[in-house]
Amino acid sequence: MTRLNVNPTRMELKKLKARLKTAQRGHKLLKDKTDEMVRRFSAIVRETKRLRDETERDVENVLRRFSLARGLMKRADIELAFSIPSVSVDLDCSTKSIMNVEVPKFTLSERGSAAELPYSYVDVTSEADYAVILAGQALAKLIRLAELEKTTMMLAEEIDKSKRRVNALEYVMIPNIEETIRYISMKLDENERSGLTRLMKVKDMIAERNG
Repeated sequence: MTRLNVNPTRMELKKLKARLKTAQRGHKLLKDKTDEMVRRFSAIVRETKRLRDETERDVENVLRRFSLARGLMKRADIELAFSIPSVSVDLDCSTKSIMNVEVPKFTLSERGSAAELPYSYVDVTSEADYAVILAGQALAKLIRLAELEKTTMMLAEEIDKSKRRVNALEYVMIPNIEETIRYISMKLDENERSGLTRLMKVKDMIAERNG
């Protein structure tokens, strides 16, 4: 612990006691905020893992279907079929607040119907149809996964900052203020005892002089 460089006066003691009370209140609020942030972070991590596993399975399924379709169709036919978009998509990027942390929010909107494939069913195998439909479904999950993973990164950084602030208050600032308060209190008590001793000596001297 390091004592603060202040004058040992009653005014400084009063200021330090008020400062200590503020630091202790701030420490409690910041620790409560950090604990709540950790709770929400843990929930988002679990959701991210679940969605990542689900999305990886979906993408694997899309690639498997596409590989089967490519093996059953001519290269020119499959390139033509997959070069025509069935829907158009828009991605709106905004933000939302989680415990005063601005995190991304992605909103995907589609125009057109993924059920209406833009090619003739006669020229394309059913595996290609499934690949197109599943790819459209996987896109929304990929966008949501990107949002969650970025949110996780930002919350992790903010939690780390909050923990450093909590530790600085708990192990540095508050102990230093408490140590300084003890030092000033001891100094003031010592000065008071010295003053009282001098007063008693003066009183004894006056008493002896008077007789």
